[in-house]
Amino acid sequence: MWHLRRFFTQFAEELTAPNDLISCLQQTPLKIQNSFGGTIGLESLAWLNNVAPCFPLRGEKIQIIHEPHHFYETLVQRSALARERIVLASLYLGTGHLETAFVQTLRSSLQQQSSLHVNVLLDFTRGTRGDVNSKTMLLPLLRDFGEQMRLSLYHTPDLRGITKRLAPPRWNELLGLQHMKVYLFDDAVLISGANLSNDYFTNRQDRYILIEDKPLADFYAQLIARVQEFSLAVNQNAQEQLHKDGKYLPYEGAKEDFVAHAKQRITDFMQNIYIQQQKAAEKQKDADTWVFPLVEMGQIGIHHDSLVTKNLLSSAIEGSRMKLASGYFNLTQEYMNTLADNCLAQCSILMAHPNANGFQGASGPAGGIPAAYTLIARHFYENLVRLKQNHRINFFEYEKDGWTYHAKGLWYYLPGSTLPNVTLIGSSNFGERSVHRDLETQICLVTNNNELCKRLEDETDRLFSSSSIAEKEIVSRPVPHWVQAVVRIFRKFF
Repeated sequence: MWHLRRFFTQFAEELTAPNDLISCLQQTPLKIQNSFGGTIGLESLAWLNNVAPCFPLRGEKIQIIHEPHHFYETLVQRSALARERIVLASLYLGTGHLETAFVQTLRSSLQQQSSLHVNVLLDFTRGTRGDVNSKTMLLPLLRDFGEQMRLSLYHTPDLRGITKRLAPPRWNELLGLQHMKVYLFDDAVLISGANLSNDYFTNRQDRYILIEDKPLADFYAQLIARVQEFSLAVNQNAQEQLHKDGKYLPYEGAKEDFVAHAKQRITDFMQNIYIQQQKAAEKQKDADTWVFPLVEMGQIGIHHDSLVTKNLLSSAIEGSRMKLASGYFNLTQEYMNTLADNCLAQCSILMAHPNANGFQGASGPAGGIPAAYTLIARHFYENLVRLKQNHRINFFEYEKDGWTYHAKGLWYYLPGSTLPNVTLIGSSNFGERSVHRDLETQICLVTNNNELCKRLEDETDRLFSSSSIAEKEIVSRPVPHWVQAVVRIFRKFF
């Protein structure tokens, strides 16, 4: 139990949350039907209630989307039907014909619904790259719809001074990004790892879960609004300025002042929501599914998602199974150590084959990134062999002709269950950037709804069906010498 005590202490320090909070899962014991008709308690996951707000609901309120074109269709259809609010948080919005059609749908909805408000949060560096970019795509809506439309661009506090003046586009993105992927339409939330651009709408595989739940939608609308307070607001003249409720520009003054203010705004919000949802959960008697939103904002000193993820890995009980997926295999050393030393589950790790990596064939140093991921996976595998744990952890690579791979997340199977009872889904790749540099969010979904468990299993089956076991390839695949030389230095940047 020492690792649980240490976990709770660390979490309390990060989010300054009290340690005596009552758990909604403890008030509502969870049980799941296994394939033999018995029951297996989920008490081993009750600790989640001490570290994240709980949103109880019914499993039929959750839809799992499998294909990129269905993701796009959902965005367009939900935007067309929205009556009160559309909230979009993404790294960027693309500039192609599909993105243009999506913006036109937003325009039509704003024209038809005077009560509709559209709120967009993107990353500053990625969203302003080039002459035609995310900002220029959305400026006409800002100019035509006034208070109905808001656009904010998150700017990392690490990009300042001479670095901000001299770092060229693309390179300036290495320092940190707004990476959350949340798409909200009235009272429905679409959680994903996909961006709003052509590849993610056509042939770039990701994950997408649509949840119909007003409290959860309110949570994410408010979370994004909090981030916008310390982001740059874009006005109708295309200028970026301090948010009306902001105190510090991210690139001026003392960085410590900006970081302290931003951290306090998120910390206060999470604490308030935790208490609010604790009370609401007590009244929810018919729930069979529980959603725990997690946030990670390493730039401003909030390590919430990574602590929860690490504890989920380390608390996996004997006889359980786990599947872990990442579009970019660059697990933190702490995650790799936890998997090797503390996790008792049988694990399958899914990553992109170099041919399915979005950086394959890129010019310059970026072209070496797929080889760098191979090298990191090789080192991890070789360490597992030394520890005699390679029998418990297997590697798979996704490869599909003409497709790239960007899906990430986790599926957890309790002992004796043929279906996953838990999933993590969101923007995190479980890598160095996710923990230290980018703004991330994902949800931990716990369910004893058998139909939802089946749909989660179908999701993972679809992803793994395009993969093959990869240990031999990882060990034998050539890695250029220059990649081997620089990977340790730049590992925290990709």
